[in-house]
Amino acid sequence: MEIERIQLHKHGDSRGMLIALEQDRNVPFVIRRVYYLFATNGNVHRGRHAHRHLNQLAVAVRGSVTFLLDDGSGPVEVVLDDPSYGLHLGSMVWRELYDFSEDCVLMVLADHLYDPDDYITDYDAFLSEVHGVVYQEGVAACQSL
Repeated sequence: MEIERIQLHKHGDSRGMLIALEQDRNVPFVIRRVYYLFATNGNVHRGRHAHRHLNQLAVAVRGSVTFLLDDGSGPVEVVLDDPSYGLHLGSMVWRELYDFSEDCVLMVLADHLYDPDDYITDYDAFLSEVHGVVYQEGVAACQSL
């Protein structure tokens, strides 16, 4: 699975802590977009999609969130609850986010601008694409590429 937990180097003293995110140092791609999620209800599920080409680095700047990740070989659960760790998510990884703490602020850095055509929002279509078969919604049989 193309995911990696990245330890982010902390700098600090009695005044507080600082973490710098720098492309090609601790962010393994060119940063083209940054966004963050906050004020998410704890019972909400977000994500529920994969990206064909996008790479992302997710950091729970505050609070915690659980990721359910799948590259087509089965799901893995990862909890982000420490701002000194980032979660690198490569392309073709299904992600679902849930169990947000009340104070969760999740920052995400991405290597591409927003592109709705890069999203796969149907899990069965994702599995078909990741396994190299053509998927047609509502059709029982899929054809190999």
